[in-house]
Amino acid sequence: MKVNVVAFANFREILGKEIEVALPAGARLRDLLDLLAKSHLGLHEEVYEPTGALKDTAMIMLNRVNIDSQGGLDAALKEGDELAIFPPFAGG
Repeated sequence: MKVNVVAFANFREILGKEIEVALPAGARLRDLLDLLAKSHLGLHEEVYEPTGALKDTAMIMLNRVNIDSQGGLDAALKEGDELAIFPPFAGG
C-alpha cells in the first residue's frame, strides 16, 4: 500500500515537502515512522524521546486528525492515507 507523507518546518528539512511511501498491508504508524527514520538522518531524534514515546515537539496528523484519537503509534494505515508531521504552533 502507499501512504503520502507531508512535512512542515524542521521536518521538511529532514524529509522534504512531500513523499510517497510504500508499506506492506497491515502496517501501523510506528512502522512508517521507523522506515522513514532509517532513510532520513535525524528524524528519529526529532520524533522520539529516548523512552520511545513521541516528543511533544512532533505533531502528527493522520488524514487531518490527531493520531492520539486514532490509537497513537499503533494506528493502522491503509492505502491512500495522508500523514502530516509538523512542530507545535501558537498564535495570537
